[in-house]
Amino acid sequence: MDKVIAKDTTVDKAIRKGLDLLGVDSHEADIVVISEGKKGIFGFGQKEAVVEITRKEIRDFDEAGDIQLAEIEETVEDIVEDLEEDYPETAEKILADQPEIDRLISSDEDEEAEDYDEESGRDEAIAAVTEYLTSVAEAYGAPAIVTVEEKNNMLIFQMESEKPGLLIGKYGKIVNALQILAQALVQRYVRRRLSVIVNVGDYRERRAAVLESIADRTAERVIKTKQPVFLEPLPAFERKQIHARLSQNKRIKTHSEGKEPHRYLVVEIAE
Repeated sequence: MDKVIAKDTTVDKAIRKGLDLLGVDSHEADIVVISEGKKGIFGFGQKEAVVEITRKEIRDFDEAGDIQLAEIEETVEDIVEDLEEDYPETAEKILADQPEIDRLISSDEDEEAEDYDEESGRDEAIAAVTEYLTSVAEAYGAPAIVTVEEKNNMLIFQMESEKPGLLIGKYGKIVNALQILAQALVQRYVRRRLSVIVNVGDYRERRAAVLESIADRTAERVIKTKQPVFLEPLPAFERKQIHARLSQNKRIKTHSEGKEPHRYLVVEIAE
């Protein structure tokens, strides 16, 4: 059995029931909330929460970078489709004349270099992403200077442009799409786990402050009402920022539900 539909009085209980039926932990499954249920009044009109839980396919990997690449490739198609829906002209420019990106999206080829060199691979990755981001900004009419900094197993690509808003997009959708595609490019060159951040101006810093505020206000609400809060869908790295902030509060706990790119964070009272 690889998929179950579970029902219970709350979403959390339904998820736990479904995970138990499959015999997996939450990180080993894709969870979709079909219905959050309804409490009803004096027992009337009550509806159960319904969730669909699917066992994730477990793949064998030889390198840490292979694991990260597999995780990224699961979301690239959805990210691109989402971008094409809201920003069709931008998406066309981001993907136009980019055979490497097209290959990442459509190909399952496993290209292993026999004489792989870690430093050389990293340098090639940096050059490829820098060229890609520069060409996208130019094509979109927002020329940018791209610089890169490496620290703590992370590559930070900084884009400076006179038209930063065009590269950020509403709710950061464009810069987030560029980041996931840049991450996919890097992992084609680098085997080890190496995170990528694409920043436009000071957007990431300002966004981090907003996420901390969301985390704090959500924690206060959950503690006050004793009810779980379902946040809006966020990119994985932003969910991690909120989780990291809330992990300092032992009175609450968090977990993710849904499927990328519409996966969201649930904040609730710790048992």
